[in-house]
Amino acid sequence: MATQVTATATVATAKARRSSSFLKGAIALQTLTIFLQAVSAGLLLTASYGETLHSVGARVMYGASMLYVLAAVLAWKPGGGSLRPVWQASGFLVLASVQVVLGIAHVPSVHVPLGVLMFGLSVLALARR
Repeated sequence: MATQVTATATVATAKARRSSSFLKGAIALQTLTIFLQAVSAGLLLTASYGETLHSVGARVMYGASMLYVLAAVLAWKPGGGSLRPVWQASGFLVLASVQVVLGIAHVPSVHVPLGVLMFGLSVLALARR
């Protein structure tokens, strides 16, 4: 009986670690894509292909934000973790949505500072994991 309880606890610990690793990887990917968006924004000013690169990067960054939500839900529900990462990931998805809308509407006075804020928050989320 004690061996079965220990085995069950070991499996649960392994699942929690995997969920946590997936969550950390998703945050790292999101942080990287936001940083690359800053790089491609600079290319907007200097290269003919900058707009295309920034547009494609926006889609990738948005996908990374959705992956972050998925990873947070998987770390919370089956892993029995905290609900806080789900709220944080959902907040990032909202910010990413606003960022995309502002970019399409060509409102750089809000789009650029929001991008800087998102990068800082993403780095903070990564450091806390």
